[in-house]
Amino acid sequence: MTQTDQTIWLTQDAYDKLVAELEDLKGPQRQEIVARISAARDEGDLKENGGYHAAKDEQGRIEARIRQLEDMLRKAEVGETPPDDGVVEPGMVVTFKFEGDADDEAITFLLLGAREVEPEGLTVYTPQSPLGEAINGRKKGETVTYEANGKPQTVVILDAKPYTG
Repeated sequence: MTQTDQTIWLTQDAYDKLVAELEDLKGPQRQEIVARISAARDEGDLKENGGYHAAKDEQGRIEARIRQLEDMLRKAEVGETPPDDGVVEPGMVVTFKFEGDADDEAITFLLLGAREVEPEGLTVYTPQSPLGEAINGRKKGETVTYEANGKPQTVVILDAKPYTG
């Protein structure tokens, strides 16, 4: 599946989670913050009312996240979970190591089009990143060289499995 700078590739599961978060923010969370602001306003002098200012700050954060989610969902391209065939593509959890690395430490990340989607415990790389571009379409076991910060980097793809959420 391809992606442009405007499109955000999401699995159906990731899309559903973002929709649920948006509904929660627009419904119960928004109503609760309005009630907190109203209660704090009823206390009197707003200049020195810490509860009022804290609630207004929280309202700003909620509204910003709502706008961010609406924008992401507008740009979303929902795709099927990729097949478990060892080929690196968006929606895959990829494990690799740098060739010649003394630590021999494997690194695991999710290749996905949305940096705003951060699955717990996984870093997200986009297919447009230098590493993502270099390994997209490659297979488990392949060695790939790409350029990062003006220096060649060589990685060995150890594994590529579909992200299951």
